[in-house]
Amino acid sequence: MDAHIAVIGGSGLYAMEGIKVLEEREVPTPWGLPSDPVTLAEIEGARVAFLPRHGRGHRYLPAEIPSHANIWALKSLGVEQILAVSAVGSLSDGYRPGDFVLCDALIDRTTRRATYFGGGVVGHVGFAEPFCAGMRKALDAVLSSQGHPYHATGTYVCMEGPAFSTRAESQLHRSWNAQLIGMTAVPEAKLAREAEICYATVAMVTDYDCWRPEEEDVSVGMVVQTMKANTAALLRMLPPMVKALTARADCACRHAAEHAIMTDTAMIPWEARRRLGTFYGKYWQGGKGA
Repeated sequence: MDAHIAVIGGSGLYAMEGIKVLEEREVPTPWGLPSDPVTLAEIEGARVAFLPRHGRGHRYLPAEIPSHANIWALKSLGVEQILAVSAVGSLSDGYRPGDFVLCDALIDRTTRRATYFGGGVVGHVGFAEPFCAGMRKALDAVLSSQGHPYHATGTYVCMEGPAFSTRAESQLHRSWNAQLIGMTAVPEAKLAREAEICYATVAMVTDYDCWRPEEEDVSVGMVVQTMKANTAALLRMLPPMVKALTARADCACRHAAEHAIMTDTAMIPWEARRRLGTFYGKYWQGGKGA
């Protein structure tokens, strides 16, 4: 196994500066190449994989991100936990630009995202709690001790994009008692669960979306400016985060598909076995379904 922990960087986080880089590796997958070559680095004595979801130079729209390839590549490297970093807008006065949020709930409003299942394999994983509780507990202990403005919970609305919200949409999302709006938690969180990888999102608030008439509406310039300071703060916290995650034991997320597959294993096509053997081969050793 090349790395047990991975960091997926969002807008503004395209490389892990100041970290001991071991190598960069291009990882072909059944879904093509990931967003970028995977950087393997050493942090607190642990091997960590880093992948910028938009690619260096920010080349992929949210709906264009090759998330299937990204998650498969990390799984193939032995990754068991993913720390996802994401730039988000705020839907609440209490969640201010510059704040960090350890998300605990997710509302999916995307329309063109997908699953690993299909093509001859039917499966349904549990997703009531989309972010790993064990990771959240470990990360909360670190984030709450760093002195940076921080929220231990937050509901993330994932919209399709790439345009920012209309004012009416922003007010609708606020009426759902959601605190954050973003474009990338889906399908990452769902694919990570299907791949039996623990997944947690540290969201970095960059703006107030467009619901506050007294504030300037969100723009790319606003997001980039706030992200610079946020990214510097996150990189300082990364070593203790990795140390906390390294200490974690086994987790239910890593067995999420044990009873998820409904298809009789004798009926699973060879092509599906090729695509998904990295995830579910351990469940396909005879018998019916998983």
